[in-house]
Amino acid sequence: MSAAAGGVTLWVAQVTTNGLQGWIQNNIVPLILLGIAIILLWIGGRGDNAGVARRSVGLIIGLVALGIAVSGTGPQVGSFLASLITG
Repeated sequence: MSAAAGGVTLWVAQVTTNGLQGWIQNNIVPLILLGIAIILLWIGGRGDNAGVARRSVGLIIGLVALGIAVSGTGPQVGSFLASLITG
C-alpha cells in the first residue's frame, strides 16, 4: 500500500502475527506435547497407573481446548454447544 505525500511515495507495511503464530504451532506446541508424553511415561513407569489416568483426562481436555484455539473454530464450537442446550 502506498501513499503519495508531496511527491514522495511512502510504503506502509502490513503487520500481522501470522509468522509468530506459525512458529509457535510448529515449534512450541510439539515441545509441550513431547514434555507431557515424557512425564506420563515417567509416572507410568513408577507403577502409578491411576495417576496417569487422572492426569490424562485433564490433558485430553486441555489438548481439545488447544486444538480449538489453534484451528480458529471457537465460534462454531460455541454455537454447537449452545445448540445442544437450547435445541
